[in-house]
Amino acid sequence: MSSAEPSPLRLAASAYMGPALLLARALLAYIFVVEGSQKLANYQAVVGYMSQHGVPGALLPLVILTELGGGLLVLVGYKTAWAAVALGGFCVLTALLFHMSAQETIQFQKNLAMAGGFLALAVAGPGPWSLGAWVARGR
Repeated sequence: MSSAEPSPLRLAASAYMGPALLLARALLAYIFVVEGSQKLANYQAVVGYMSQHGVPGALLPLVILTELGGGLLVLVGYKTAWAAVALGGFCVLTALLFHMSAQETIQFQKNLAMAGGFLALAVAGPGPWSLGAWVARGR
């Protein structure tokens, strides 16, 4: 097989790209939609937690907008690259601001891993099973 021919694995992957990217978006978005909603419900407690880590509580509305809004955009696949870049950056900042201690190593690593997933999503796009693709088709 020449290098110009697609591999059987790549052919199989392209056949399932729509549902695979929908699942990837849902898995990445899940934690942010849930966490953004919980921050909204427990606003004052979260302000206190942020303050303990030297982060101004006045930033909480931006945090909620990023998590909840970005998570929903990624979930439905609309403005996906922008939302993925924002959430990837959010993951890196969260790792650096809240998870730098030895007791938080796994949380730090998970945040960096999620940032990598968002980078891949930003490059790959939302896929054909997305609101962005539906809008692009002129629906």
